[in-house]
Amino acid sequence: MTTTQRIACILLVLSGPASAQPAPVSALQAKQLAIVINDAEPNSVAVGEYYRKRRNIPAANVVHVTIPGKPRELNAGRFALLKAEIDARLGPGIEAVLMVWTVPYQVGCNSITAAYTLGFDAAQCANTCAAGHPSPYFNAGATRPFGELGMRLSMLLPTESVAQARALIDRGVGAGFHLVPATAYYLATSDKPRNTRAAFFPPPGQIAARKLNTRTLQADVLEGARDIMIYQTGMAQVGKLGTLGFVPGALADHLTSFGGDLLGDDRAGGQMSSLRWLEAGATASYGTVSEPCNHWQKFPNPSVLLKHYVRGNSAIEAYWKSVAWPAQGLFIGEPLAAPYGRR
Repeated sequence: MTTTQRIACILLVLSGPASAQPAPVSALQAKQLAIVINDAEPNSVAVGEYYRKRRNIPAANVVHVTIPGKPRELNAGRFALLKAEIDARLGPGIEAVLMVWTVPYQVGCNSITAAYTLGFDAAQCANTCAAGHPSPYFNAGATRPFGELGMRLSMLLPTESVAQARALIDRGVGAGFHLVPATAYYLATSDKPRNTRAAFFPPPGQIAARKLNTRTLQADVLEGARDIMIYQTGMAQVGKLGTLGFVPGALADHLTSFGGDLLGDDRAGGQMSSLRWLEAGATASYGTVSEPCNHWQKFPNPSVLLKHYVRGNSAIEAYWKSVAWPAQGLFIGEPLAAPYGRR
């Protein structure tokens, strides 16, 4: 894509939130979300029940499965059986699915969320650096992804720590009460290969109707900010997370190859797991589970994500709409968080 084309893309996707009064849209509703609990994992059972109560999810929307052994990855055949078991218990009004566990998070080279929503993409695994299949939901105006496009969105709610999972859920629920002044931070770092999204950073300014400022920084790290609604950067490791404050409903992600390898050895100097964002206080995040190379289309597009989130979409809707080629990308967090949704 040429520079001119990228500028045109930014102008196109920003046409919504750049206005003084972005028109609010209805976010995904609790009755449209199904919860999938792994009965073989006590943390999944505890967190799933807590989430159901906090979000008032209908009991009929809860699906129980058994995935023994805590595998990080499922093969295509085993995953197909799991998906069929889940789908058989869902009514036509279910537009999205929340899997309440940390593992499994991968199906071959695909993330489990992409494999569930779009189907397992075996072709991508022949060359993980190749272009991905376009998502029909990318930057779409659809309000019912299953009803309109035949795809149920999916997200993973990690359960390594019950206490942290409950705190995450509480942040998502808290995001819906009232608007708070906040900032969307975009960092153009010295790591050039991981900066392919910089051309899509929204221009600095203010979305007054949402009490939201947008800032672009030429820096490798953000330190001391306490008003974060969005934080997007490109680094293998993101420093100073302990100095930051995320407001309820915050979204944060970093462009690197294995952020979606949730239990990878990131604390020993490897690439940072997306779990670190949730631990730091973000409400939802994203990362790839296999080597995607640095195609911007395989990561959340900053302008598209901002556009749909400030219009009132939930975290799961805005994040899914922001990724053009999502086969390798894992969506994690609290799906119903909607700080800018209709009240």
